Amino acid sequence: MFIRRLSPIALLLALSLAPASAGAEQSRPKLDRALEQARREGQSTRVIVRSRQGARSWLKSQLHDQGVTTAEDHESIDALSVELTPAQIDAVCGSAAAQSCSVDAEVVATASVRRPRFSPSAATESPMLEAMGLATDRRPSGAGITVAVIDSGLHPSVAFRGRIQTFVDFTGGGARRTTPSDAYGHGTHVAGLIGAQEPAADAAMQGVAPGVSFVGLKVLDSEGRGRTSDVIRAIEFAVENRRRFGIDIINLSLGHPIFEAAASDPLVQAVENAVQAGIIVVASAGNFGSDPDGNVGYAGITSPGNAPSAITAGAFDHQGTAARGDDRLTDYSSRGPSWHDGLAKPDVVAPGHLLLAELAPGSALAETYPDFVQDGPSGRRYLQLSGTSMAAAVTTGVVALMKDAFPRLTPNLAKAALQFTALPLADEQGQRYDVLSQGTGAVNGEGALRLLRNIDLRITDVDQEWTSMPHCTEAVNACSTTVAGQPYAWAGNIVWGENIVWGDSLFYNLPVWGLNIVWGENIVWGENIGWGESIVCCATVVVRNIVGG
Repeated sequence: MFIRRLSPIALLLALSLAPASAGAEQSRPKLDRALEQARREGQSTRVIVRSRQGARSWLKSQLHDQGVTTAEDHESIDALSVELTPAQIDAVCGSAAAQSCSVDAEVVATASVRRPRFSPSAATESPMLEAMGLATDRRPSGAGITVAVIDSGLHPSVAFRGRIQTFVDFTGGGARRTTPSDAYGHGTHVAGLIGAQEPAADAAMQGVAPGVSFVGLKVLDSEGRGRTSDVIRAIEFAVENRRRFGIDIINLSLGHPIFEAAASDPLVQAVENAVQAGIIVVASAGNFGSDPDGNVGYAGITSPGNAPSAITAGAFDHQGTAARGDDRLTDYSSRGPSWHDGLAKPDVVAPGHLLLAELAPGSALAETYPDFVQDGPSGRRYLQLSGTSMAAAVTTGVVALMKDAFPRLTPNLAKAALQFTALPLADEQGQRYDVLSQGTGAVNGEGALRLLRNIDLRITDVDQEWTSMPHCTEAVNACSTTVAGQPYAWAGNIVWGENIVWGDSLFYNLPVWGLNIVWGENIVWGENIGWGESIVCCATVVVRNIVGG
């Protein structure tokens, strides 16, 4: 279905599928659309069944009555993942014990295959770090911060020496502690962008936070594919072991299409549970921002990028330069709003196009795309990849620096600081990208760190607090960061509008990024195009003041 125009009323109706009352909730179908299609086609399917509160034992007994004796337990979201026939789907999902049933969807890495670009002169400097104000010895390193990379694995490169705390393989139905490895190569590249320690000659490939430690959680196979249930188990492992390994951040550079509302999406709910536990979760927006002909459209966000409490990162091309004037959003970076709920995503954008980082020798990506393998000045070999996977990794690195500089950093404050200090981007004509495309703008590491360093916890009035910072005037959005000799004003926006979330909600893990959206003046959609079975687009629509619930 390819729709070029949709009236504002029809668009809002299409995006307002979340129930408005308890009665509407009870009448909703329990199956997501992918599972409903599989059931209609008579296929046996892996299903994630969420039980009603307190009914998980009852649900297990019903599965046993249906001859299902093997099920994976997901206690954090009151769910079980099982293989069911269509008849079993009807019996189990139709029972009073089942809250909802979702397909155990295939998840894939969110890297995008793009023609490589390499300039030998660029390998002697760090334009990506400089563009974010981070090319300085005075920045924190992320030491003492641990990132759980839930991906295809982690090659034990010298760039990670002594910093991989543990490695668990969730593929193949198990959860095995084993030697770090990465047959696909995506997770290693992601970890490299987050925190590789490279030789001085290879400064351009240095990770954003080279002092972080890693917990490697393998959920993708040698083809970069995995199951939602394995990702959920990995998230649960991170939550259960957060104190043992000091896990502060989870990076999720993977996803699947959105098949249901965020409130019933098992992967989203696992992310929300992790955030409630105090872990900052960074997710990629997805690579569905354009069709095969390059037409840019909206509503391509993938799960778990639609998780309200996650920091969802889209990708822009920094063109290999520190200057911000040539930065452009990539066509593939998924735009919002999220399907079903109409959530305003992504939250921010970060460098994600043609980035050089760690290579897993012999990995599928390196073997399949030999042109993407480049030699650094030191003689070490690197891989050049693009995608919102890479943007999420860069964002995770910045968050690690923020956590290092401000140990009290919560998930809410991390997102608020990134959004508030982001640097809005514009296209070739100087027209600012809308917030459904770029969030509040490009991640600004220098600004986020400066904001956190100047927070006075004794002050609760936002106007007094955020305008008293160095280099800020009375107007909060006049704060700026100078990059390559040019000052750039911060977005000065948090939670999509004039309202700023403040007080206890920033310093505790409260669900302030709610599911409901108030549409207001701050988003203008042009005559852009959406596509696909579940994606809509619009004529010129003005929607007002998006404020998280």
